[in-house]
Amino acid sequence: MAAEPTTGRIPIRDLVRYYLRLGVLGFGGPVALVGQMERELVGEKKWLTKEEMREGIAVCQSLPGPLAIQVGIWISYIRGGFWGAWAGGWAFILPNFIIVTALGALYVRFEGLPAVAAIFYGVSPAVIALILHSCYRLTKLGMKDWLEWALAAAAFAITVAVRAEVALVFIGCGIVGLLYYGSLFRGFRVGSTTSLMVGVPLVASGVPEGSFGALLGKLLVFFLKAGSLTFGSGLVIVPFLEKGLVQQTGWLNEREFLVAVAMGMISPGPVVITATFVGYLVAAQRAGSLLGGLWGSLASTIGIFLPSFLLILIVAPILVRYRQNPNVQGFIKGAYAAAIGTILGACVLLGKIAIGDWLTALVALGSLVVLFRWKVSNPLLVAATAIIGLIAFPLLKPEWVFVK
Repeated sequence: MAAEPTTGRIPIRDLVRYYLRLGVLGFGGPVALVGQMERELVGEKKWLTKEEMREGIAVCQSLPGPLAIQVGIWISYIRGGFWGAWAGGWAFILPNFIIVTALGALYVRFEGLPAVAAIFYGVSPAVIALILHSCYRLTKLGMKDWLEWALAAAAFAITVAVRAEVALVFIGCGIVGLLYYGSLFRGFRVGSTTSLMVGVPLVASGVPEGSFGALLGKLLVFFLKAGSLTFGSGLVIVPFLEKGLVQQTGWLNEREFLVAVAMGMISPGPVVITATFVGYLVAAQRAGSLLGGLWGSLASTIGIFLPSFLLILIVAPILVRYRQNPNVQGFIKGAYAAAIGTILGACVLLGKIAIGDWLTALVALGSLVVLFRWKVSNPLLVAATAIIGLIAFPLLKPEWVFVK
């Protein structure tokens, strides 16, 4: 799967120990986390070569899923084998799961308090700014030519106008990219890759409504679908979840959804850990207990991350051989452009919920300025805007917060 290693096999316990630590301290987003892994595992521990690290990053960028988690699974695989990949990957995820589940329990317990509404009155517009800033960074990394911008614009327009099924937007843009950048005359020799990336999203149809167990099954299937669509960044999950959780199922209202996104952005690890919070909230509301929420967060976490393990262990070996294929690259370029457009479209839709008066507009604009000018960390920005909300909410008494 990788080049001939210059470092021997790493004990699984060492992989687990390293990724547990990284999962606790891993703030800063996927680029920062991957950079930290490269600095520590290549430069300091000498667990793998620069070439192995570069190849792993390139392959993981070609797959849907959270980049940092997938790079961690890749490294664990080439140094710990099949079971090392499972152990290292879940060790990376475990601290995020515990933190976000605890936040979910606190939110459910204290949701009715005015202080909670006040906090998210200030935080919600800052979340919009955080998403826009991250989207800007993604455009600098991956948008190269006119077609990608055209596809992004089309995805944006569709998302805003009709809130179309995000899976279909991704597939459509990917096919356009394949036709434009690819070479159909040479054949598309990695059909198994496409079937996994395209087929998994289409299976999330109907686990029937009914018992609490059926709800857990629906959460699992829904997040399996979501986990296969996070091209480019975990932020791609935002428009997909807004479509499914708010519009289709009604499991969350729009303000609860913004809270879930905020939780994903302030916790360590990937933004897709939002799924853990969503699962807790939905299941706790249905079961009427905090314990029920725990089962929901577990089902959602498995669903959102399981595709990453399967893609690395099954599809990545194929992409190591064929990732330079123009058809593969074309599909990825089109899907990446769709990711940019849908993220921006989601910002417009969510902005209508988060920004409703002069103060929230000022918080959103000020947050953008701070992010571009001083590059503060996500938790620090969220803490500052939470304080603004706590002070301003009882003074302004914004009734629109409870209407939307």
